[in-house]
Amino acid sequence: MTDHQDISLDWMSPDGAGLRPPADLRPEIPHPARMYDYYLGGKDNFPADREAAERVMALGPMVKISALANRAFLQRAVRHLAEQGVKQFLDIGTGIPTAGNTHEIAQQVHPDARVAYLDNDPIVLVHSRALLAASHGTATVVHADLRDPAAILDDPEVRRLIDLGQPVALLLFAILHFVDEADDPYAIVRRLVDALPSGSYLALSHGTSDFIPPADQGKGAAVYRSATAQLTTRTREQVLRFFDGLELLEPGLVTAPLWRPDQEPRNTDATTGIWAGVARKP
Repeated sequence: MTDHQDISLDWMSPDGAGLRPPADLRPEIPHPARMYDYYLGGKDNFPADREAAERVMALGPMVKISALANRAFLQRAVRHLAEQGVKQFLDIGTGIPTAGNTHEIAQQVHPDARVAYLDNDPIVLVHSRALLAASHGTATVVHADLRDPAAILDDPEVRRLIDLGQPVALLLFAILHFVDEADDPYAIVRRLVDALPSGSYLALSHGTSDFIPPADQGKGAAVYRSATAQLTTRTREQVLRFFDGLELLEPGLVTAPLWRPDQEPRNTDATTGIWAGVARKP
């Protein structure tokens, strides 16, 4: 998608009742959500996003493999959590909607499951609101920034849909690597988890350079320096810290294709640069 005006015409209120003013989509600056959409084969991106994404993909096949593996992990994790009885999902950094979204997977198990999607990219809000127009009030999308957890927890739309007195699945898929150390991502996750009751879950995935030759490490992050968010990959040990105080579900923290695969995974650690795990709050 290359036309700014075409995208703005899809800007609908959550109930689909009317158009809102065009958003500042900043099409000239690459955005991680739109780059990720391109990795997945989507069309909701601008030339600047595609150019940046192509530069990253030129470094090797790991980027696209990891994006697809991450999406599949999201779907398996959401289905598993719904099967454990979870009916509320807080999906932060949701990205541009594609097949098999959180509410679609969760509602296959619990038709009354509720999902609050949060993202800071206007194009995500455009497409999510159009998608959710037929959700009958069981899902919503909120403009929010992960770096402000207090605002997320206090948001009236989140509060309307999510009962923080009942178990909630906090979903942070492929988002924490866009929070650098200066913003203290560990404190952000702790703040969010602390607000959830016992029996809640944290599911996350995170980009890593653990399987990239030392000479090539940092090349992908260099491309993101021109984007709206910087990329900070972390080691397995660093990602594991996000689960401090929680009970990791089997098989623990593994690369995305190895987390409870539906079939024998085709990709291995060496070809997938993203850690994945799910944990329960005791």
